[in-house]
Amino acid sequence: MIKLDKLTKIYRTLDVETTALHEIDLEIKEGEFVSIMGTSGCGKSTMLNILGMLDSPSSGSYQFNGEEVSDKTESQRAILRKNNIGFVFQNFNLIDELTVQENVELPLHYLGIAKSERKKRVLEVLEKVGIAHRAKHFPKQLSGGQQQRVAVSRAVVTQPKLILADEPTGNLDSHFGNEVLDILRNLNEQGTTIIMVTHSRQDAQYSQRVIELYDGKLISQSKLQSNPL
Repeated sequence: MIKLDKLTKIYRTLDVETTALHEIDLEIKEGEFVSIMGTSGCGKSTMLNILGMLDSPSSGSYQFNGEEVSDKTESQRAILRKNNIGFVFQNFNLIDELTVQENVELPLHYLGIAKSERKKRVLEVLEKVGIAHRAKHFPKQLSGGQQQRVAVSRAVVTQPKLILADEPTGNLDSHFGNEVLDILRNLNEQGTTIIMVTHSRQDAQYSQRVIELYDGKLISQSKLQSNPL
């Protein structure tokens, strides 16, 4: 699904040049669950932004399903992103003025999905993550764990091929964090590819492979033999 070849990202100002990613070579197959780890400032967020087509590399190649992404315009990346990728953020990024149902339904509006189909998909995904009983509530009426379930629902309602999760348990206690990780693992078992940035070794155990970055370089990859129950 994803192939990076000598992918490099350099940020430049008038006085400073910073290499955020240095010649990353990486392949991620369809259906994998991969964790990206490393200390703060190692390039994790930069890599996630490039994989999510929110940013472009300075040099090197990024292929998504065999299609070169690195040379696409911002509008071309936006179309590719909208049709293929869902995002789960640490801070939920829900809209307080919209109900749970409306928050989850929003990406379907952008895709031009008919109203009847939108309602059907939203209810299905809310049932799947166990939050359907809160459909008419607003985000501030929910616990942190419930809000992250809504965020996951919004990410998957478009039926994306890839979910990018940026520290999805960072603002949750261990109980709610494990619930969200269980949801992500279940989605992966149903065929969705998941790439998760995390600082937590325990959270990374939910994935099948761990990639470690240090100072913008990929320093190790390790496959995990089993996932927690």
